[in-house]
Amino acid sequence: MDVTSITTAAPASSTASGGGSKITSDFNTFLKMLTVQMQNQDPLNPIDSSDYAVQLATFSGVEQQVQTNQLLAEMTARFSQMGMSEMAGWIGQEARSNAPVHFDGDPVTLSPNPAVGSTRAVVVVKDAQGRLVSREEVPVSAAPYQWLGADATGTALPNGRYSISLESWKDNEMIDSRPIEHYARVIEARGGPEGTKLVLEGGIEVAATAVTGLRLAQL
Repeated sequence: MDVTSITTAAPASSTASGGGSKITSDFNTFLKMLTVQMQNQDPLNPIDSSDYAVQLATFSGVEQQVQTNQLLAEMTARFSQMGMSEMAGWIGQEARSNAPVHFDGDPVTLSPNPAVGSTRAVVVVKDAQGRLVSREEVPVSAAPYQWLGADATGTALPNGRYSISLESWKDNEMIDSRPIEHYARVIEARGGPEGTKLVLEGGIEVAATAVTGLRLAQL
């Protein structure tokens, strides 16, 4: 697939600017209200000047906090965009993660990691509906393994999304079961409030922080 794009969130500068205008408007409104309050106070029981000082200090503190929050939000957005520029080099490469597998007929490179002490390792494959479609014994090794996408009878599975896990056995007891990592081509990087996400072939999304390896695309 030749799709190679990077999508970023809208810059926060316009939001911060709009927020600054709102703060100025609120402050002017506050001063008008304070002036009206002074003009209409009871001459026989005037408001203590210290009360005005407290009101001004309180509003000033709130205003300062809002401005600080807006500055932090803008800085976060800029850092996010910097991260997105770094992600540009990932487009077209193959990322390793334990995301679901998109099978399109081509072998998928699995990166098994059997538990220490295990004597057997079994690849367990389930379809998008969670139904078991294959159990395949593999070498007890961390070396890459080519999954051909076949069911228990050796018949090729239909194209689609599958979840693959690795069971580690010692003698007749399963001592570990976890999603297995695999390599998939990165076609897009997206920025958002939850951080940068990578879109893999088949539309599968994975957080950039969940990627544990990267390699050049295999021909």
